[in-house]
This record gives sequence, structure tokens and C-alpha cells, in this order.
Amino acid sequence: MKTYNVPGHAPSFLPDGHEFRLVWSDEFDGNEIDGGKWDYRLCMMGKRHPSWTDKGVKVKDGCAEFSIFEEDGEVVCSQLQTGYNFMDQPPEKTIFLTDHLQWQIGKLQKSKFLHLYGYYECRCRLQQKPGWWSAFWMQSPIIGASLDPKKTGAEIDIMECFKPNVIVPHNVFTGGYGLDMERSSVGGLSFDSPADEFHTFGLLWLPDRYVFYIDGKEDGTITENVSGTEEFILISTETSGYRNKDHKPTAEAVSAAKTGDTFLVDHVRVFDIV
Repeated sequence: MKTYNVPGHAPSFLPDGHEFRLVWSDEFDGNEIDGGKWDYRLCMMGKRHPSWTDKGVKVKDGCAEFSIFEEDGEVVCSQLQTGYNFMDQPPEKTIFLTDHLQWQIGKLQKSKFLHLYGYYECRCRLQQKPGWWSAFWMQSPIIGASLDPKKTGAEIDIMECFKPNVIVPHNVFTGGYGLDMERSSVGGLSFDSPADEFHTFGLLWLPDRYVFYIDGKEDGTITENVSGTEEFILISTETSGYRNKDHKPTAEAVSAAKTGDTFLVDHVRVFDIV
């Protein structure tokens, strides 16, 4: 690996064998989330998610600080995204000319940043308590609209942390989230270092493979179901329990919300291959 230095900030770890050019980044140097780069994800699969809020991220000391807390009787946290999935927004009543037909998708939104191939990196300090999880990932706006990931893309999970200091395998999902879903997994590890340390997670996305990195070291390659379309970036946290049958927070989530916990993101950077 080689380093890419940003004055006043932590360096990036770039894979050998390529020349890179920085094309998009957020160092979180301001006083609030940059609305020109990010939006809050509040809906999923046509429904408003009860545990996602647009009040769960602050910019503090050069980081995006995600928190978990109680709001309107729910245990909530936030997800940031640079684009939109076409199936997330709830549908509204429509009329086609004079016909009362219903297309089961909501109003489409224009993405803020989409990108194809290159190197994607996030430096972050993971959450400290159980009861919620964090992730750095990518998604196609039209995942599941066909069976061909070259045309309609994938979900690419660069980092997912469901328990403090434990990184689950990197996943790639294609075919949508129903009967046609396919999944590939590789890597993952548990850190022996102190829980308050920052770690760097990277993805080298090429036309024929995904290569994943943790702290500058390769952590596995996936060569099947490679997306061939532009995708958007997400940094997300989610309360544990809401995906269970009863859609309620776990006891650990309630405890994390009451006692306070944070997930910190130092930077997100995207590089093109020159």
C-alpha cells in the first residue's frame, strides 16, 4: 500500500499497482453535515423506518458523530447517503390519465453523488456499546430491477460492525432483496486493539472484482456478481431489534440509548484510477 496525504488529516492507504486521483471526499471540517453531499435515509422498501432520524449526526472535532437516543418513544439513530434507491420512498396515490392505476414506487429523487469503479475509503471509530450497528457501504439506485448486476448493480458492504470491535465478512448482494437475491462473502475480523481506536476500511472496485481492505491490509476478494453501474455511498447506523418480527428495540439498544454512545467518521474519500 502507498499513502495519500491530506494536510491536517489522516492519510489514505491506496492499493499498489494503480495510480489514483481524488474525485470526491468529506473531511467533516465544518460545523454541520454538508447537505450538498449527503442526505438522511429515512425510508426503506416503501416505508418510513421507525428508528431512523434526521437528527442523529453532528459534526464535531473534525468528525461526523452518530449517536443513538430516544425520540418520540422509539430508539433512533441515523443513516447518511449520497443517493437514493428507487424502491425506498413510499408510494403515493396516482392516476394515469383517467385510469386509477398504482405504480408501487414513490417519487424518484436525483442522487447527489454516484460513481463507478475506483477506490472508496472510510476512516472511523466504531461504536462502543452493543445494541446498534454501524456500516460503510454502497448501493445501486436500481438494485433488483434486473438479474444482471452489470446493468442494475449491487449492494457492496465494505464495513459492517454489529458488535463493538467485530467486523463481519464483507458482503455483496445482487438481484434485489427477495426471491432472486444472491450473496457473496469474504474476510472479516475482530480487533485486539482498544475500542476507541480509529480504523480505515477500503474497497477497490474494478470491472472484474472487488478487493476489500482493513487498515491498509487486504481482507479478501470477490469476483462474482460485479456491479457495472454507478452506485451511491452510505454511512449508516441502525438500532438492533427493529428488523425482528416484533419491530422493537432490544434491551441492549434501550441501554445504549439511555447511557449514550457514538460512532465517529473521520473521513470518506473516493479515488478514480488514472
